[in-house]
Amino acid sequence: MEKKKPIKRHQALIPLSRQHHFGLLFSWKLRKGFSKNIETERLQEYAKWFYENEIKPHFRDEEKYLFPILEKDNELIERALKEHRRIKRLFNDTKNPEKSLHHLEEELDAHIRFEERVLFNEIQQVATKAQLEKIEEIHSELGKPPDYHDPFWE
Repeated sequence: MEKKKPIKRHQALIPLSRQHHFGLLFSWKLRKGFSKNIETERLQEYAKWFYENEIKPHFRDEEKYLFPILEKDNELIERALKEHRRIKRLFNDTKNPEKSLHHLEEELDAHIRFEERVLFNEIQQVATKAQLEKIEEIHSELGKPPDYHDPFWE
């Protein structure tokens, strides 16, 4: 079996990639919660917290600082924006929360993998030094998110 070579991420994009790692952990925690039959309300509360503390600021930063590096009509950017809208709707759907959380877990995971494996690679290939420096300046203080108060996944 061929071993995949790790992606070399530009220093400026590492904080955003780290946030992606937290998003993958979010999906894993939801899966764990479902496997342990945790009440939907508890999972919903966690999803609300994660949306406010991680997803909203992350999407805002990507859309404001990162995506404009590529042309507005770039198919990768169009796909990313479409996925952002879909993920936001899933986070905010209260009609069928259990179904939405299941979809959210899958779609957020797939979206992050697309951004990491495809979109970020394209962006770091075409970004100017000044653009990368600006992104690095803006995201230099990003760190680990605060711990959530209800570790239902343990």
